Amino acid sequence: MRTISSFIILLIVTLIIGKHINSHKTHYSFALSITIGSIIANMAFDSAIPFTQIFVSFLTIVLMFYLFLFLSAKSRKIRKWFSGRPTVLIEDGKILEHNMKKLKFSLDDLDQHLRELGEFDFNELDYVLLEVSGQLSIQKKDRYQPVTKQDLHLPSKNISIPRELIMDGRIVEKNVNETYTKAWITQQCRSRNLEIKDVFYAVINSSGTLFIDQYKDNLQSPSDVE
Repeated sequence: MRTISSFIILLIVTLIIGKHINSHKTHYSFALSITIGSIIANMAFDSAIPFTQIFVSFLTIVLMFYLFLFLSAKSRKIRKWFSGRPTVLIEDGKILEHNMKKLKFSLDDLDQHLRELGEFDFNELDYVLLEVSGQLSIQKKDRYQPVTKQDLHLPSKNISIPRELIMDGRIVEKNVNETYTKAWITQQCRSRNLEIKDVFYAVINSSGTLFIDQYKDNLQSPSDVE
């Protein structure tokens, strides 16, 4: 019962604050994640500690997290102290050895992170920052920036997020509107000799192109089958 209760409590709390923790990859969110994991583990398995006491401790930690969020939103100085600041590793195309040594960040670490981002040529880099989350942010030199439609004076159009119409053989009701009605979705499936129940996933992009994936892929020899 302790294990089940602890897991349910953890699910409820992560549903409430999970996005805050994942989006704010800072020092205190990292500390909170570790602390919550430890408390939940003790809540579930350590019968020597009364459940009520450790539950109160758990709620205290969560309330402290909200307090830190509130203080960080109100004060930039406090936000810097709690959240930290990014560190510049490359400026004007030059590696800042002092900052690298201060962070104990080796050239091998820098090379690896850059390769993971698809960057292999130091000559193309203007600024590189190590964020609090541990990820690198990169700005390339102007001549290596990708060309945009604006640069080429090409017409542009508004792009909306794809609209999922069918998932797991069922129409996604909330995405049905005056344009993409149930009748339209059904007709699109029947034009492909399919029923709604035969479709695993159907999504339409901003240009109006419909992608449909069936349950039966009709592949003679799939490359990988779990």
